[in-house]
Amino acid sequence: MADRSTVDPSADGSPAAGSSGGLSSARSSTHGYDLVIRGRRVLTEEGPRELEVGVVDGRITALAPWGTGLTGACTVELRGDETLLPGLVDTHVHVNEPGRTEWEGFASATRAAAAGGVTTIIDMPLNSIPPTVNVAALAQKRAVAAPQAFVDVGFWGGAVPGNTADLRALHEEGVFGFKCFLLHSGVDEFPPLEADELEKDLAELAGFDALMIVHAEDARTIEEAPRAGGSRYDRFLASRPRRAENLAIAAVIERARSTGARAHILHLSSSDALPLIAAARHDGVRLTVETCPHYLTLHAEEIPDGATAYKCCPPIREDANRELLWKGLEDGTIDCIVTDHSPSTPDLKDPEHGDFEVAWGGVSSLQLGLPLVWTEARKRGIPLERVVGWMAQAPAALVGLPRKGRLVVGCDADLVVFAAEESFTVDVNALYHRNPVSPYSGKRLTGVVRRTYLRGTEVDGGTPHGVLLRRGGA
Repeated sequence: MADRSTVDPSADGSPAAGSSGGLSSARSSTHGYDLVIRGRRVLTEEGPRELEVGVVDGRITALAPWGTGLTGACTVELRGDETLLPGLVDTHVHVNEPGRTEWEGFASATRAAAAGGVTTIIDMPLNSIPPTVNVAALAQKRAVAAPQAFVDVGFWGGAVPGNTADLRALHEEGVFGFKCFLLHSGVDEFPPLEADELEKDLAELAGFDALMIVHAEDARTIEEAPRAGGSRYDRFLASRPRRAENLAIAAVIERARSTGARAHILHLSSSDALPLIAAARHDGVRLTVETCPHYLTLHAEEIPDGATAYKCCPPIREDANRELLWKGLEDGTIDCIVTDHSPSTPDLKDPEHGDFEVAWGGVSSLQLGLPLVWTEARKRGIPLERVVGWMAQAPAALVGLPRKGRLVVGCDADLVVFAAEESFTVDVNALYHRNPVSPYSGKRLTGVVRRTYLRGTEVDGGTPHGVLLRRGGA
């Protein structure tokens, strides 16, 4: 089990210096590869090129010009409408197993990931029971995940009141960083940090250069906001004002500044915070930021009353706010796009009454992230390589996985065959998510994932080949 369930994501695994732009091969002849994929559109870091990709032992070992004639045990010729992409990396996924497997589990989540072109996920420390706040809980989660993973899986640790002494041990056990909340998380077993506790934990993490990822909403502001009770979306939106997000982000910035720790803002929804974020980064604060497909593709004006499938926290805001988030991506203020896949059973969305106050807050989108973002990006003239940069290369860099998210010699052969111009209508009953709940039901999207390869092996949804990843090596 140990050999199958752990890999070293960095040791002897970083691409060779200068390899991203050149054409090279690990073999002296043009035959003998395990897998060869030939395509007129292979999306390298320099953009689409006509290439033949050679794979040996699960890694990309050759990027040769089209027509070279590489041969292998398996050879795939891409169709004219297909683009070869690096596998996406989703660093914000709530799998919920063990403890709430009826919401989602490792088998269903990783099947959905592969179907959506995601080859690496990093699992959040909640809403599983127990939450991943100590080494014993991490071991339990790994034991459950290892035999079920269809893609590679890593884990975040949790920072909660009273577990400061557990953080270093979790770090040494290979978690990719630590998540905390600044207000109630939605589940009682994962309580929030007060401001002084956040500063204490950031100072602790600075000692071993670990990353703190923060759900940044200010508890007091939300307590003082109008209640969300009932089915009207505008009342729910007013209950989670931008001010709550802006104040919490400011608090994180100041504590990251004073401690020198690395901090990451999760699921940014308020465009008001973008100037503050940009200024902090200009000042040298070690801050990164993500946003999510639902903030980039949906807007408050189109959400029907009672449509609790749209409920998430922070909330989906107005169309003008959405456009500013896109600008934040384009100018580099926002680093990456990840799904925040946070599913639940249908009953927790209160379908009978559509009450936004009592419904579970979370959007299921793990299988749909790429077509969602690409559908909107192409309308704005944003090329596919930028989308892949935000959804593959940048998340991999965030968590320190140099072999992931890049179509480069030396990287893992995590590859996606993508039909960028093919459209489809979302059928929630056809998704691999455990529960058929999604705000995207019936939406017309562009971009279809036709095949996904994990370290050179096509993911068939029948045999799990995923491994468990550790920060810094097995």
